[in-house]
Amino acid sequence: MTPPTPVTAPAPSREAAMWSGVLLLHARVESRLATALQRRHGIGLSEYRALGHLAAAPAAELRMQELADRLGLNQSSVTRLVARLQTAGFAYRDVCPDDKRGVYTVITEDGRARHAAASGTYEEVLRSALAEAAADPQLAATVTALQPADG
Repeated sequence: MTPPTPVTAPAPSREAAMWSGVLLLHARVESRLATALQRRHGIGLSEYRALGHLAAAPAAELRMQELADRLGLNQSSVTRLVARLQTAGFAYRDVCPDDKRGVYTVITEDGRARHAAASGTYEEVLRSALAEAAADPQLAATVTALQPADG
């Protein structure tokens, strides 16, 4: 009996290699951000981002579906996220006066304060994680490619 001929995988395309670099960079940076926000401020990365979108929204509120779209979450995930924010006192749900089916998430002053306090940590850890990635030979080209043209 002859042994099977080994099959070699084709080399990834430039696009596939680039995308792998983006995913690796994303995973490393997200992990650092999530850990720092949880340890220093007691919130997760999704909560931080939701609070940021709410704080920046007109009237400090967004429809649940709009918040889901901005966060890249499905409806059930954003419902659980908003429930956590509500339990923590960072947001509350409000029914749209014009359309009783429409539900808004509204940021509270405590939510605004927690987001503001965590923003410095987010920026500091983001800069540090990207600087570390830029020094990593496996990620340096990806970081460079993602930097804005002006610097």
